[in-house]
Amino acid sequence: MKKIYMIFTGGTISMKIDDVSHTVKPALSAKEIMQSLLHSELYHELEVIEFSEIPSPSMTPVMMLEMTKLIQRLIEFEDPIGFVIIHGTDTLEETAFFIDSCIDTDIPIVVTGSMKSSSELGFDGINNLVSSILVAKSTKSHGRGVLVVMNDQINAASEVTKSNTLSLDTFKSLDYGPLGIVDNKEVLFHRNVTSQRNKLKITDIEHNVYLLKSYSGSDSLLIDYLLSQNAKGIVIEALGRGNLPPLMIPGIEKALKLDVPVIITSRCPSGRTLDSYGYIGGGKYLTEMGCIMATSLNGQKARLLLMQALTISSDSNFLKGLFTI
Repeated sequence: MKKIYMIFTGGTISMKIDDVSHTVKPALSAKEIMQSLLHSELYHELEVIEFSEIPSPSMTPVMMLEMTKLIQRLIEFEDPIGFVIIHGTDTLEETAFFIDSCIDTDIPIVVTGSMKSSSELGFDGINNLVSSILVAKSTKSHGRGVLVVMNDQINAASEVTKSNTLSLDTFKSLDYGPLGIVDNKEVLFHRNVTSQRNKLKITDIEHNVYLLKSYSGSDSLLIDYLLSQNAKGIVIEALGRGNLPPLMIPGIEKALKLDVPVIITSRCPSGRTLDSYGYIGGGKYLTEMGCIMATSLNGQKARLLLMQALTISSDSNFLKGLFTI
């Protein structure tokens, strides 16, 4: 029988409030969480894999790569219906995006989690699990890339971000809205993903890639330090449309002379970067220097994409084609 593979990594869904410290801590195994679905008609289609039991700040790109390879092996040898990855929400969007950038399949891959622990009122974990299973099982989900399902909303991994520290509907595609919803156990899609990149066939990642945030008066100090530590790529969350303070220019020039790619995103939570300003430090000035605009990606996603891409090529045209879509 074909299966939906439930890949548990940990996160708030597996936590309870500790009676002694009164803090939220890991407490439940994947088996204990799945007990809630024991009598569901969906249960017999599920196969549980305990990948890890960690809070999501402990998730690393190396682990994301391991998970990607696991999913690829299961697709190759087991003919699955789909996948549901249960993940802590702090880095959920990064794991979802990492996998989406690498795996070329029509089989649904869904990432979900919980904003509340199992001992809190309004625990959302089980509802998110059920909705995610329904999405993974639906033929309507085929060919849409990796999906994030939380609070009965379906979002694309390439578009979604965690927008609020507490709210149950924290995962939003700020520029485009959700792809669809789960309503009364029915999976409904309203639109397609806006754009999809070519998938990167990788077996490793470049570790020495870093993310910086710009601010009023930021200079080249941190860029110079990263270069002294053998940085292979730098992503900068720029101001507004993709502009930087002039004091950062010497460091960027140094990086580009050393053939270290510099990718420009925006620190704004929504909107595209575009090289429309020509003053010193403006977007056009930066692209003429050789920087690359990550048109619609936030900083954390751009960093992961650069970590993946640099294992294939550091060629400027290759990187531009990957980032500027």
